[in-house]
Amino acid sequence: MRILVLAPQPFMTQRGTPIAVKMLLETLAARGDELDVVVYPDGEDITIDRCRFFRVPSLPGTRNVPPGFSLKKLILDAVMLPMVAWRMIRTRYDLVIAVEESAYIAMVLRPFFRVPYIADVDSSIPEQISDKYTLPRWMQGFLVGAERMATRNAVGAITCCRALEDLVRGYDPDLPVRTVEDITMLPPEEARQRVPEGWSYDVPVVIYVGNLESYQGVDLLVEGFARLDPAETPAHLAVIGGSAEHIAAFEAQVERLGASDRISFLGPRPVDALGIYLNAATITASPRTQGRNTPMKIYSYLDSGRPLIATRLSTHTQVLDDEIAMLVEPDAAHLARGLRALLSDPDLRGRMAAAARTRVQEEFSPAAYERKLVGFIETEIEPRLTRAKPVET
Repeated sequence: MRILVLAPQPFMTQRGTPIAVKMLLETLAARGDELDVVVYPDGEDITIDRCRFFRVPSLPGTRNVPPGFSLKKLILDAVMLPMVAWRMIRTRYDLVIAVEESAYIAMVLRPFFRVPYIADVDSSIPEQISDKYTLPRWMQGFLVGAERMATRNAVGAITCCRALEDLVRGYDPDLPVRTVEDITMLPPEEARQRVPEGWSYDVPVVIYVGNLESYQGVDLLVEGFARLDPAETPAHLAVIGGSAEHIAAFEAQVERLGASDRISFLGPRPVDALGIYLNAATITASPRTQGRNTPMKIYSYLDSGRPLIATRLSTHTQVLDDEIAMLVEPDAAHLARGLRALLSDPDLRGRMAAAARTRVQEEFSPAAYERKLVGFIETEIEPRLTRAKPVET
Protein backbone atom coordinates (compact mmCIF):
# COMPACT_ATOMS: atom_id res chain seq x y z
CA MET A 1 0.00 0.00 0.00
CA ARG A 2 0.94 3.63 -0.32
CA ILE A 3 0.43 5.14 3.12
CA LEU A 4 0.55 8.73 4.33
CA VAL A 5 1.74 8.95 7.95
CA LEU A 6 0.98 12.13 9.90
CA ALA A 7 3.31 12.48 12.88
CA PRO A 8 2.92 15.87 14.63
CA GLN A 9 6.14 15.63 16.63
CA PRO A 10 9.78 16.67 16.32
CA PHE A 11 11.25 13.74 14.35
CA MET A 12 13.58 12.10 14.96
CA THR A 13 14.08 12.87 18.65
CA GLN A 14 14.77 10.44 21.48
CA ARG A 15 11.46 10.57 23.32
CA GLY A 16 8.36 8.44 23.53
CA THR A 17 6.07 9.10 20.56
CA PRO A 18 8.80 9.78 17.95
CA ILE A 19 10.50 6.52 18.95
CA ALA A 20 7.16 4.72 18.55
CA VAL A 21 6.61 6.36 15.14
CA LYS A 22 10.05 5.19 14.00
CA MET A 23 9.18 1.62 14.95
CA LEU A 24 5.86 1.91 13.07
CA LEU A 25 7.61 3.17 9.91
CA GLU A 26 10.31 0.50 10.01
CA THR A 27 7.75 -2.26 10.47
CA LEU A 28 5.50 -1.12 7.62
CA ALA A 29 8.46 -0.48 5.31
CA ALA A 30 9.74 -4.01 5.98
CA ARG A 31 6.27 -5.27 4.99
CA GLY A 32 6.71 -3.57 1.62
CA ASP A 33 4.52 -0.48 2.05
CA GLU A 34 5.53 2.86 0.49
CA LEU A 35 5.36 5.64 3.10
CA ASP A 36 5.18 9.43 2.94
CA VAL A 37 5.66 10.96 6.39
CA VAL A 38 4.77 14.52 7.45
CA VAL A 39 6.58 15.69 10.60
CA TYR A 40 7.46 18.87 12.50
CA PRO A 41 10.51 20.96 11.54
CA ASP A 42 12.65 19.96 14.53
CA GLY A 43 14.50 16.69 14.76
CA GLU A 44 17.34 14.68 13.30
CA ASP A 45 17.14 13.65 9.64
CA ILE A 46 17.17 9.86 9.36
CA THR A 47 16.81 7.43 6.48
CA ILE A 48 14.32 4.57 6.45
CA ASP A 49 13.83 2.41 3.36
CA ARG A 50 10.62 3.14 1.42
CA CYS A 51 10.03 6.34 3.44
CA ARG A 52 9.96 9.95 2.21
CA PHE A 53 9.89 12.66 4.88
CA PHE A 54 8.23 16.07 4.51
CA ARG A 55 8.79 18.66 7.23
CA VAL A 56 6.29 21.35 8.18
CA PRO A 57 7.89 24.78 7.56
CA SER A 58 9.57 26.27 10.61
CA LEU A 59 7.82 29.35 11.95
CA PRO A 60 9.15 31.91 14.46
CA GLY A 61 8.62 30.73 18.04
CA THR A 62 7.75 27.12 17.15
CA ARG A 63 11.09 25.44 17.78
CA ASN A 64 11.65 22.97 20.65
CA VAL A 65 8.08 21.68 20.86
CA PRO A 66 7.59 20.04 24.27
CA PRO A 67 5.63 16.80 24.81
CA GLY A 68 1.89 17.24 25.29
CA PHE A 69 -0.48 20.03 24.34
CA SER A 70 0.99 23.49 23.62
CA LEU A 71 0.40 26.62 21.58
CA LYS A 72 3.39 25.69 19.43
CA LYS A 73 1.66 22.45 18.51
CA LEU A 74 -1.55 24.27 17.58
CA ILE A 75 0.35 26.57 15.24
CA LEU A 76 2.29 23.78 13.56
CA ASP A 77 -0.81 21.60 13.21
CA ALA A 78 -2.60 24.50 11.50
CA VAL A 79 0.26 24.67 8.99
CA MET A 80 0.32 20.89 8.62
CA LEU A 81 -3.31 20.72 7.44
CA PRO A 82 -2.87 22.47 4.04
CA MET A 83 0.46 20.70 3.59
CA VAL A 84 -1.28 17.33 4.00
CA ALA A 85 -4.01 18.41 1.59
CA TRP A 86 -1.32 19.26 -0.98
CA ARG A 87 0.26 15.83 -0.58
CA MET A 88 -3.16 14.22 -1.17
CA ILE A 89 -3.62 16.30 -4.32
CA ARG A 90 -0.25 15.16 -5.66
CA THR A 91 -0.38 11.49 -4.59
CA ARG A 92 -3.11 8.87 -4.40
CA TYR A 93 -2.92 7.18 -1.01
CA ASP A 94 -4.59 3.96 0.08
CA LEU A 95 -4.51 4.84 3.77
CA VAL A 96 -3.55 7.53 6.27
CA ILE A 97 -2.09 6.67 9.67
CA ALA A 98 -2.76 9.71 11.87
CA VAL A 99 -0.77 9.91 15.10
CA GLU A 100 -2.38 11.64 18.09
CA GLU A 101 -4.14 14.93 17.18
CA SER A 102 -3.43 14.58 13.43
CA ALA A 103 -6.53 12.35 13.39
CA TYR A 104 -8.47 15.63 13.32
CA ILE A 105 -6.60 16.64 10.16
CA ALA A 106 -7.31 13.27 8.54
CA MET A 107 -11.00 13.57 9.50
CA VAL A 108 -11.35 17.08 8.06
CA LEU A 109 -9.76 16.08 4.75
CA ARG A 110 -11.45 12.73 4.32
CA PRO A 111 -14.70 14.04 2.75
CA PHE A 112 -12.62 15.81 0.05
CA PHE A 113 -10.08 13.09 -0.78
CA ARG A 114 -11.89 9.94 0.39
CA VAL A 115 -8.77 8.50 2.01
CA PRO A 116 -9.59 6.33 5.05
CA TYR A 117 -7.42 6.72 8.13
CA ILE A 118 -6.27 4.80 11.17
CA ALA A 119 -6.20 6.80 14.42
CA ASP A 120 -2.91 6.08 16.21
CA VAL A 121 -3.91 6.88 19.79
CA ASP A 122 -0.91 7.43 22.06
CA SER A 123 -2.83 9.63 24.50
CA SER A 124 -6.19 11.31 25.03
CA ILE A 125 -6.09 14.94 23.88
CA PRO A 126 -8.88 16.09 26.26
CA GLU A 127 -7.04 14.48 29.16
CA GLN A 128 -3.74 16.11 28.15
CA ILE A 129 -5.36 19.54 28.09
CA SER A 130 -7.39 19.13 31.28
CA ASP A 131 -4.24 17.94 33.11
CA LYS A 132 -2.64 21.30 32.32
CA TYR A 133 -5.59 23.67 32.54
CA THR A 134 -8.84 24.00 34.45
CA LEU A 135 -11.47 23.95 31.73
CA PRO A 136 -15.17 24.86 31.91
CA ARG A 137 -17.43 21.87 31.58
CA TRP A 138 -18.71 22.90 28.15
CA MET A 139 -15.18 23.08 26.74
CA GLN A 140 -14.27 19.70 28.18
CA GLY A 141 -17.43 18.30 26.61
CA PHE A 142 -16.51 19.86 23.27
CA LEU A 143 -13.03 18.32 23.33
CA VAL A 144 -14.38 14.88 24.22
CA GLY A 145 -16.96 15.19 21.45
CA ALA A 146 -14.28 16.10 18.92
CA GLU A 147 -12.14 13.14 19.99
CA ARG A 148 -15.17 10.85 19.72
CA MET A 149 -15.90 12.09 16.20
CA ALA A 150 -12.30 11.66 15.06
CA THR A 151 -12.37 8.10 16.40
CA ARG A 152 -15.73 7.17 14.90
CA ASN A 153 -14.72 8.41 11.44
CA ALA A 154 -11.57 6.27 11.41
CA VAL A 155 -11.41 2.91 9.69
CA GLY A 156 -9.57 1.51 12.72
CA ALA A 157 -7.42 2.50 15.67
CA ILE A 158 -4.06 1.53 17.15
CA THR A 159 -3.45 2.21 20.82
CA CYS A 160 -0.33 1.85 22.97
CA CYS A 161 -2.10 0.44 26.05
CA ARG A 162 -5.32 -1.23 27.13
CA ALA A 163 -6.65 1.85 28.93
CA LEU A 164 -6.64 3.78 25.65
CA GLU A 165 -8.14 0.78 23.87
CA ASP A 166 -11.01 0.90 26.37
CA LEU A 167 -11.39 4.64 25.70
CA VAL A 168 -11.63 4.07 21.95
CA ARG A 169 -14.10 1.20 22.35
CA GLY A 170 -16.24 3.48 24.49
CA TYR A 171 -16.43 5.90 21.57
CA ASP A 172 -17.21 3.20 18.97
CA PRO A 173 -17.69 -0.43 20.08
CA ASP A 174 -17.68 -1.63 16.46
CA LEU A 175 -14.39 -0.02 15.44
CA PRO A 176 -11.46 -2.43 14.90
CA VAL A 177 -8.91 -1.60 17.62
CA ARG A 178 -5.59 -3.20 18.46
CA THR A 179 -3.24 -2.43 21.31
CA VAL A 180 0.34 -2.52 20.04
CA GLU A 181 2.49 -1.87 23.09
CA ASP A 182 5.85 -0.16 22.97
CA ILE A 183 8.91 -2.38 23.16
CA THR A 184 12.21 -2.58 24.97
CA MET A 185 14.78 -0.15 23.58
CA LEU A 186 17.84 -1.66 25.26
CA PRO A 187 20.89 -2.62 23.17
CA PRO A 188 22.32 -6.17 23.39
CA GLU A 189 23.60 -7.04 26.85
CA GLU A 190 27.25 -7.08 25.79
CA ALA A 191 26.91 -3.38 24.89
CA ARG A 192 25.75 -2.50 28.41
CA GLN A 193 28.67 -3.81 30.45
CA ARG A 194 30.81 -0.72 30.98
CA VAL A 195 30.50 1.34 34.18
CA PRO A 196 28.72 4.70 33.67
CA GLU A 197 30.85 7.80 33.97
CA GLY A 198 30.96 9.05 37.58
CA TRP A 199 29.29 5.89 38.94
CA SER A 200 31.13 5.01 42.15
CA TYR A 201 28.50 3.66 44.55
CA ASP A 202 29.56 0.81 46.86
CA VAL A 203 26.01 -0.10 47.94
CA PRO A 204 22.94 -1.34 46.01
CA VAL A 205 21.50 1.39 43.78
CA VAL A 206 17.85 2.19 43.09
CA ILE A 207 17.50 4.09 39.81
CA TYR A 208 14.77 6.33 38.41
CA VAL A 209 14.97 7.62 34.82
CA GLY A 210 12.65 10.28 33.41
CA ASN A 211 11.42 13.83 33.82
CA LEU A 212 10.63 15.23 37.26
CA GLU A 213 7.10 16.49 36.62
CA SER A 214 4.69 16.04 39.52
CA TYR A 215 2.76 13.16 37.92
CA GLN A 216 5.91 11.01 38.00
CA GLY A 217 5.71 10.67 41.79
CA VAL A 218 9.44 11.19 42.33
CA ASP A 219 8.67 13.13 45.52
CA LEU A 220 7.08 9.98 46.96
CA LEU A 221 10.03 7.87 45.86
CA VAL A 222 12.46 10.28 47.52
CA GLU A 223 10.46 10.36 50.74
CA GLY A 224 10.00 6.60 50.77
CA PHE A 225 13.70 5.97 50.17
CA ALA A 226 14.66 8.44 52.90
CA ARG A 227 12.63 6.33 55.37
CA LEU A 228 15.00 3.37 54.93
CA ASP A 229 17.46 2.89 57.77
CA PRO A 230 20.89 3.00 56.11
CA ALA A 231 22.34 0.77 58.83
CA GLU A 232 19.80 -2.00 58.16
CA THR A 233 19.23 -1.40 54.43
CA PRO A 234 22.27 0.29 52.87
CA ALA A 235 21.43 1.68 49.42
CA HIS A 236 21.68 4.74 47.20
CA LEU A 237 18.96 6.38 45.05
CA ALA A 238 20.16 7.76 41.69
CA VAL A 239 17.73 9.98 39.77
CA ILE A 240 18.45 10.58 36.07
CA GLY A 241 16.69 13.35 34.13
CA GLY A 242 14.87 16.57 34.95
CA SER A 243 15.39 20.28 34.41
CA ALA A 244 17.76 22.36 36.54
CA GLU A 245 14.75 23.97 38.25
CA HIS A 246 13.19 20.64 39.16
CA ILE A 247 16.49 19.21 40.37
CA ALA A 248 17.06 22.21 42.65
CA ALA A 249 13.60 21.76 44.20
CA PHE A 250 14.18 18.05 44.83
CA GLU A 251 17.63 18.62 46.28
CA ALA A 252 16.02 21.00 48.77
CA GLN A 253 13.53 18.25 49.68
CA VAL A 254 16.37 15.76 50.14
CA GLU A 255 18.21 18.23 52.34
CA ARG A 256 15.14 18.63 54.56
CA LEU A 257 14.87 14.86 54.84
CA GLY A 258 18.52 14.56 55.86
CA ALA A 259 19.31 12.13 53.03
CA SER A 260 21.70 14.13 50.83
CA ASP A 261 24.44 11.54 51.25
CA ARG A 262 22.14 8.75 50.00
CA ILE A 263 20.24 10.39 47.11
CA SER A 264 21.85 11.85 43.97
CA PHE A 265 20.31 13.79 41.08
CA LEU A 266 22.48 13.13 38.04
CA GLY A 267 20.59 15.30 35.56
CA PRO A 268 19.82 14.34 31.95
CA ARG A 269 21.79 11.58 30.26
CA PRO A 270 21.79 10.46 26.60
CA VAL A 271 19.02 8.00 25.77
CA ASP A 272 21.52 5.63 24.18
CA ALA A 273 23.29 5.42 27.57
CA LEU A 274 20.15 4.16 29.35
CA GLY A 275 21.27 0.54 29.09
CA ILE A 276 24.56 1.00 30.91
CA TYR A 277 22.87 2.88 33.76
CA LEU A 278 20.21 0.20 34.19
CA ASN A 279 22.87 -2.47 34.04
CA ALA A 280 24.80 -0.78 36.86
CA ALA A 281 21.72 -0.47 39.08
CA THR A 282 20.20 -2.98 41.49
CA ILE A 283 16.52 -1.93 41.30
CA THR A 284 14.55 0.19 38.83
CA ALA A 285 11.66 2.42 39.91
CA SER A 286 8.53 3.95 38.38
CA PRO A 287 6.58 5.77 41.13
CA ARG A 288 4.12 7.47 38.74
CA THR A 289 0.91 8.75 40.37
CA GLN A 290 -1.11 9.89 37.31
CA GLY A 291 -1.60 9.00 33.68
CA ARG A 292 -3.45 6.54 31.50
CA ASN A 293 -0.76 5.23 29.17
CA THR A 294 2.16 3.04 30.26
CA PRO A 295 5.54 4.84 30.21
CA MET A 296 7.76 3.57 27.36
CA LYS A 297 10.69 3.13 29.76
CA ILE A 298 8.79 0.35 31.58
CA TYR A 299 9.59 -2.09 28.76
CA SER A 300 13.32 -1.35 29.00
CA TYR A 301 13.13 -1.65 32.79
CA LEU A 302 11.61 -5.11 32.41
CA ASP A 303 14.32 -6.13 29.94
CA SER A 304 17.18 -4.83 32.09
CA GLY A 305 17.62 -7.89 34.28
CA ARG A 306 16.86 -5.71 37.29
CA PRO A 307 13.65 -5.92 39.37
CA LEU A 308 11.13 -3.09 39.10
CA ILE A 309 9.18 -1.35 41.84
CA ALA A 310 6.12 0.53 40.56
CA THR A 311 2.88 1.98 41.87
CA ARG A 312 -0.22 -0.19 41.71
CA LEU A 313 -2.14 2.06 39.29
CA SER A 314 -3.66 1.32 35.89
CA THR A 315 -0.84 3.16 34.11
CA HIS A 316 1.31 0.24 35.29
CA THR A 317 -1.03 -2.68 35.98
CA GLN A 318 -2.25 -2.91 32.37
CA VAL A 319 1.27 -4.28 31.69
CA LEU A 320 2.68 -5.25 35.09
CA ASP A 321 1.57 -7.82 37.65
CA ASP A 322 2.94 -9.17 40.92
CA GLU A 323 4.99 -11.83 39.15
CA ILE A 324 7.17 -9.39 37.21
CA ALA A 325 7.19 -6.28 39.45
CA MET A 326 6.94 -5.16 43.07
CA LEU A 327 3.64 -3.29 42.91
CA VAL A 328 2.88 -0.95 45.83
CA GLU A 329 0.32 1.66 46.74
CA PRO A 330 1.24 5.21 45.62
CA ASP A 331 2.50 6.60 48.91
CA ALA A 332 5.86 6.96 50.60
CA ALA A 333 5.23 4.33 53.28
CA HIS A 334 4.41 1.57 50.78
CA LEU A 335 7.31 2.54 48.51
CA ALA A 336 9.65 2.27 51.51
CA ARG A 337 8.22 -1.14 52.37
CA GLY A 338 8.61 -2.43 48.82
CA LEU A 339 12.16 -1.12 48.52
CA ARG A 340 13.09 -2.72 51.82
CA ALA A 341 11.69 -6.08 50.68
CA LEU A 342 13.64 -6.03 47.41
CA LEU A 343 16.90 -4.76 48.88
CA SER A 344 16.90 -7.40 51.61
CA ASP A 345 16.07 -10.41 49.41
CA PRO A 346 18.43 -11.17 46.47
CA ASP A 347 16.43 -14.30 45.56
CA LEU A 348 13.24 -12.26 45.20
CA ARG A 349 15.07 -9.78 42.99
CA GLY A 350 16.38 -12.58 40.80
CA ARG A 351 13.03 -14.32 40.38
CA MET A 352 11.22 -11.09 39.55
CA ALA A 353 13.84 -9.94 37.04
CA ALA A 354 13.90 -13.33 35.28
CA ALA A 355 10.09 -13.43 34.99
CA ALA A 356 10.10 -9.88 33.62
CA ARG A 357 12.60 -10.72 30.90
CA THR A 358 10.57 -13.73 29.84
CA ARG A 359 7.47 -11.54 29.55
CA VAL A 360 9.36 -9.00 27.42
CA GLN A 361 10.40 -11.67 24.92
CA GLU A 362 6.85 -12.99 24.69
CA GLU A 363 4.93 -9.71 24.52
CA PHE A 364 7.16 -6.63 24.19
CA SER A 365 9.93 -7.57 21.77
CA PRO A 366 10.35 -6.27 18.19
CA ALA A 367 9.00 -9.60 16.91
CA ALA A 368 5.88 -9.26 19.10
CA TYR A 369 5.36 -5.67 17.90
CA GLU A 370 5.56 -6.75 14.25
CA ARG A 371 3.18 -9.64 14.84
CA LYS A 372 0.55 -7.39 16.42
CA LEU A 373 0.79 -4.46 13.99
CA VAL A 374 1.06 -6.40 10.73
CA GLY A 375 -1.61 -8.86 11.83
CA PHE A 376 -4.02 -5.99 12.56
CA ILE A 377 -3.34 -4.28 9.21
CA GLU A 378 -3.75 -7.48 7.20
CA THR A 379 -6.75 -9.01 8.97
CA GLU A 380 -8.75 -5.96 10.10
CA ILE A 381 -7.82 -2.91 8.02
CA GLU A 382 -7.07 -4.03 4.47
CA PRO A 383 -10.40 -5.87 4.10
CA ARG A 384 -12.24 -2.69 5.16
CA LEU A 385 -10.50 -0.29 2.79
CA THR A 386 -12.83 -1.14 -0.10
CA ARG A 387 -15.87 -0.55 2.09
CA ALA A 388 -14.76 2.36 4.28
CA LYS A 389 -17.43 3.90 6.50
CA PRO A 390 -19.20 7.08 5.39
CA VAL A 391 -18.14 10.25 7.16
CA GLU A 392 -20.24 11.26 10.18
CA THR A 393 -21.57 14.77 10.48
